Amino acid sequence: MKLFKKRNKGTYAFTLNDAWNEVICSGDYVRLSDCPEIIAGCRAIADLVSSMTIYLMSNTEKGDKRIKNELSRKIDINPYKCMTRKTWMDAIVMNPLLYGKGNSVVLPITRDGILEDLQPIPASQVRFEDDKNGAYNVIINNKEFSYSEVCHFVYNPDKEYLWKGQGITAALNDVAGNLKQAAATEKEFMSSKWKPSIIVKVDGLIDEFASPDGRQKLLDDYFKTNRAGEPWLIPSDQFQVEQIRPLSLSDLAINTNVEMDKKTVAAVLGVPLYLLGVGPYKSTEWNNFISTKIRTIAEIIQQEMTKKILISPNWYFKLNYASLYAYDIQTIASVYGGLYTKGIVDGNEVRDKLSMSPREGLDELVMLENYIPVDKAGDQKKLIQEEDD
Repeated sequence: MKLFKKRNKGTYAFTLNDAWNEVICSGDYVRLSDCPEIIAGCRAIADLVSSMTIYLMSNTEKGDKRIKNELSRKIDINPYKCMTRKTWMDAIVMNPLLYGKGNSVVLPITRDGILEDLQPIPASQVRFEDDKNGAYNVIINNKEFSYSEVCHFVYNPDKEYLWKGQGITAALNDVAGNLKQAAATEKEFMSSKWKPSIIVKVDGLIDEFASPDGRQKLLDDYFKTNRAGEPWLIPSDQFQVEQIRPLSLSDLAINTNVEMDKKTVAAVLGVPLYLLGVGPYKSTEWNNFISTKIRTIAEIIQQEMTKKILISPNWYFKLNYASLYAYDIQTIASVYGGLYTKGIVDGNEVRDKLSMSPREGLDELVMLENYIPVDKAGDQKKLIQEEDD
C-alpha cells in the first residue's frame, strides 16, 4: 500500500500497490520531459540547430560578406571552455523548448574587455524579476544581472511579461498526459496474464480439477509435450479445446488515439510527422520544416547574440540554415555546376559545396563554353574577327 499527496492540495489518499501505476498516470500534471514523443521532437530541433555553422557577417556597399577572425572562431569553434560548440548550442535550444519554459540564458564572461566565455545557465538556476520600469533583471544563483548583461533567448513570449518566454508547456500538457497514460495502459496490457491463446473446457464435476494442483496435474498429464508442435492426446468426453482471439490494442483504440496525439505534438512543435513515427519521409515536408521552425529558432539566437555581443553596427551573426536542406549530391553538383559555367561562382566554391578541398587555379570566375576568365570575355577570337570585318 502506498500513501501519496495530491499536487498543490492538502489531500491524502491510500492506494494498493497494484493500482499505483494507474493513479500516478491519471494526475493533472505530467512533465514534458517524461514524454518520449515530445523529447524526440525537441531533440530533432536541437540537433539541427546545433549542427549549423555560425557566421560572423559584415554589411558592405557590395553586399554582406563573411568575416573570419578570432571572434568568429570563438563563437563557432569554442564558445565555452567546458563544452563543444554543438553541445553548447544544443543546451541553448533545449532550455526554451523543454526545460526553461521558453527561456534560455547565457552569461558572457569577459576579461579586459575581451570575450572569454559564453556560459549557458541551467534553467533551474535562473529566475526573472520585473523592475516595474519596462525592463527586468535576471537572477542567476541569487546573483542579480541586468537584462542587458546576459543573452536571454526567448521562445513563445508570455502574454503578460512580453520579455519572458512561456514555452510549449500549456499547449502540450494534456497531450503529454494522454501519451503517458497510453504507454502505461499498453505496458499493463502486454504484460497481463489474462491473454490465453486457447481455452480448455473440462468436466467441473471431477474433484481433482477443482483445485489449482489438480488443474496443474491435468496440464502436465495431457498438454505438456517434449517437442514443439507435438499433438495432444486427450479424452474426447472430458475435454473440449477452443481457440480464442485475445483482446488487442486495436480493440482498445489506443493506436488511433496515440497517432492523433502524436500529430498534435508535431503540429505544436512544428516538426515533420515522420520524426515522431507517423507517416513516411517527404523531402518537401523536411525542407518546409527547415524554412519555418529551424529558421525561426536560428533567427532568435542570431538576433540576440548580435544585440548583446557585437559592438560594431555593421556586423551581425548568421546561422547557416541553408546547409540543412534535403538536397542530394547530384542536385548540388548540377545547380552549382551551372552557376560555375555562368561565371556566378568559382570552382572552389563548387568544391566546397561538395565537401571537397580547394585547389589552386579555381579561384577565378569563368563563363561560356571555353571556361575563360570573366575579365577576358571580350578577347575571344570570334568577337575580334567580327569587329575587324
